Amino acid sequence: MYANYPGSGAGPEPLPSQKSPGSGRAARATRWCGEDGGARAGALGRVQAPARSSGRTGQFGTGGRPPCVSLAGGHNGPGLCLRVGEMAQEHPLPVGAPGLRLVLPQPHRLHHRPPQRRPGCAPRPAPIPCHQAPAPTDLTRMIHILDTEHPWDVHSINSEHSEAITCLEWDQSGSRLLSADADGQIKCWSMADHLANSWESHVGSLVEGDPIVALSWLHNGVKLALHVEKSGASSFGEKFSRVKFSPSLTLFGGKPMEGWIAVTVSGLVTVSLLKPSGQVLTSTESLCRLRGRAALADIAFTGGGNIVVATADGSSASPVQFYKVCVSVVSEKCRIDTEILPSLFMRCTTDLNRRDRLPAITHLKFLARDMSEQVLLCASSQTSSVVECWSLRKEGLPVNNIFQQLSPAVGDKQPMILKWRILSATNDLDRVSAVALPKLPISLTNTDLKVASDTQFYPGLGLALAFHDGSVHIVHRLSLQTMAVFYSSAAPRSVDEPAIKRPRTTGPAIHFKAMQLSWTSLALVGIDSHGRLSMLRISPSMGHSLDVGLALRHLLFLLEYCMVTGYDWWDILLHVQPGMVQSLVEKLHEEYTRQKAELQQVLSTRILAMKASLCKLSPCTVTRVCDYHAKLFLIAISSTLKSLLRPHVLNTPDKSPGDRLTEICAKITDVDIDKVMINLKTEEFVLDMNTLQALQQLLQWVGDFVLYLLASLPNQGSPLRPGHSFLRDGTSLGMLRELMVVIRIWGLLKPSCLPVYTATSDTQDSMSLLFRLLTKLWICCRDEGPTSEPDEALVDECCLLPSQLLIPTLDWLPVSDGLVSRLQPKQPLRLHFGKTPALPGSATTLQLDGLIRAPGHPKTDHLRRLHLGAHPTEECKACTRCGCVTMLKSPNKTTAVKQWEQRWIKNCLCGGLWRRVPLSCP
Repeated sequence: MYANYPGSGAGPEPLPSQKSPGSGRAARATRWCGEDGGARAGALGRVQAPARSSGRTGQFGTGGRPPCVSLAGGHNGPGLCLRVGEMAQEHPLPVGAPGLRLVLPQPHRLHHRPPQRRPGCAPRPAPIPCHQAPAPTDLTRMIHILDTEHPWDVHSINSEHSEAITCLEWDQSGSRLLSADADGQIKCWSMADHLANSWESHVGSLVEGDPIVALSWLHNGVKLALHVEKSGASSFGEKFSRVKFSPSLTLFGGKPMEGWIAVTVSGLVTVSLLKPSGQVLTSTESLCRLRGRAALADIAFTGGGNIVVATADGSSASPVQFYKVCVSVVSEKCRIDTEILPSLFMRCTTDLNRRDRLPAITHLKFLARDMSEQVLLCASSQTSSVVECWSLRKEGLPVNNIFQQLSPAVGDKQPMILKWRILSATNDLDRVSAVALPKLPISLTNTDLKVASDTQFYPGLGLALAFHDGSVHIVHRLSLQTMAVFYSSAAPRSVDEPAIKRPRTTGPAIHFKAMQLSWTSLALVGIDSHGRLSMLRISPSMGHSLDVGLALRHLLFLLEYCMVTGYDWWDILLHVQPGMVQSLVEKLHEEYTRQKAELQQVLSTRILAMKASLCKLSPCTVTRVCDYHAKLFLIAISSTLKSLLRPHVLNTPDKSPGDRLTEICAKITDVDIDKVMINLKTEEFVLDMNTLQALQQLLQWVGDFVLYLLASLPNQGSPLRPGHSFLRDGTSLGMLRELMVVIRIWGLLKPSCLPVYTATSDTQDSMSLLFRLLTKLWICCRDEGPTSEPDEALVDECCLLPSQLLIPTLDWLPVSDGLVSRLQPKQPLRLHFGKTPALPGSATTLQLDGLIRAPGHPKTDHLRRLHLGAHPTEECKACTRCGCVTMLKSPNKTTAVKQWEQRWIKNCLCGGLWRRVPLSCP
């Protein structure tokens, strides 16, 4: 699954045949390919396939809208979605082309009807064809969504769009999706029951008969700056700072208002606002009084809450127009005000020698959604392209001396105007087929760029250009200088060789039609001209030689960024080698402990989930994955059970019953559980009998877990045994000790809620025995005192536990069947859509008891701790990140159980998204 990408001083060596001349070394790239012209979507973003030939994309091109790819901005997990357009014939992979091949099932085919022209409208001009291609006759309007951990599991949505889908746009959370078509219809999709493979659309808007060419969610006012020069600082607040940025529109109290903005091909801008009541306010206005054709458009946002729209009619002889759009709500109606901004002509069109050779503008993009001052333009012919980067600046307007004498105030303060200035431009390149822009919020001032260059931090500095010869270039986002090159199919060529001198192949090469970079720019996903979905792993070193320490520091910096922002770190894991895992986990924990206590509490569960993801990548640390998930489950149980406690007197000051329980248990080190209970106000622990009985399964897990830990103490020298890290974790042992006290008190109220143990003696008090041994172990490693080894007497008593109590077999989370832990070999990995692959597992992992599930092994509800049987009859959902399984519908209706289940309604305990699991057949 590894294609050749320059770079990666720490990655495995590339195949010799894949090295590009002049690059020195090659980095790894992960590629997924799927046959069939119907494009499929995946969990890193959205991918759209080619639309029908309509001539709406400008005067130059193939006559149809290119497909598009986009990554979900998931705070929960990577997500990808595709739009299906033209259906292409199947083409095999070229010989020696690395990649993951995904063969799609037979697509749904719908008969394509020609678009209806509105009365009174002139017919649209026909595109200038660059080559003769057969006109597609079949068209599908499906949206396909998949998760990058399980790319073969595709969920298809019948969009019910009447025309070809032209735009797809994720929101920042990755839980909602916008789709727009060539008939002006926009639909807002959201997860049904918070499932990543179940979607529904209830709201939308319509600009009848007017194709949508640009679409975006309104800005929510959240912008973070990443300071590379402070990557060595101890505080996260110094590394990542909040930038003052106003939302596009606010509700009462300053809360951002949700909605979307779109631009049509006839020069209209439409805005739809989602009110909290569910009502949609929609307004449509012209960008200017003299409406013109907008074959290309893009949308960006300013720090003052305004919106900037850039449009081009597709001809390089025409100017690129810019407009400021202000959105407001007046008398419960949406109002749009527009203003014309300075325009520009591409520099290549002012050159008399090249004016006629580049007749069309094929790409128009702002460098970032929240960076309206910089724009990227591409002008193309049938064989070549030129890319230019422009910046909007304030410049002084010179004033004649006569006016300065008439008005001295004018001479004191020079008037300022906005003017577009070109930053950089490329020489003639091969024809550009797709552009992908980075999302990492690195400031692009000269100082910051110099610091990034000095620190050799390259992620986020480059953008991706795909060419018709099959190559992908990573170029600097401002200087446009080549940083890395990847050749997908054609034979490697020299980077310095001019594109105009390269020999043309007899037939068109396979090339990307649309691409998107991940949130940290370490992965590139795209769809090619044959409808195959591919993912490339982009090296953080960009071909430069980095020492191991510096490479680890850069990966740690990006992991911290994802931990603070909530973005998924899946693409970072693609570059972590098994030998890096231990160092990254230790350094991540060290940086976490430097933060303030309040921030540590906020990030406590996220860092555990991140550590678990890292430990999956190494056979030496795979058992710690179980420990981290068990700790997440323990923290959730502790906070839920403590929240059920109520003070006996309502006007009780200071601390809650849960806080007093923690304080008393930490202060009293007595090994007798009954003596600890005497110091508590037992009336605060009184609950309804039905509630206590409903919590029995969770209480049983606490009791079994304590017994398992104590019985494994004599084998503590074996780090491959799950639960090993708990034996030195004073915080977790103290939490278990508090829960044992609570369970003891509740057992006096309702004995049937107590954990059930199988003892050899009927007179043995199992709870007292376990609490006594647990307290002795806790004293050895609690935070207040120095850590010491358990004494021989405690180890001997734990050795006798198997002869006194039956040691339970805990149902640990199974090893994830996803891809991220299997991407270590150098060979390419090819998969098929709709077919679960038999991926090999680690030899060390296969030796661990309790981690592997045979096909007929009974399944467990990991959140409710219920046994589901080998073939569950109830519908279940599984986490896309950790593999945790739970039932969709609750079998218990008590308030306490609803409160417990409400914690996991949107996300798993590790923060991953849920997906519906089909019922297994016996």
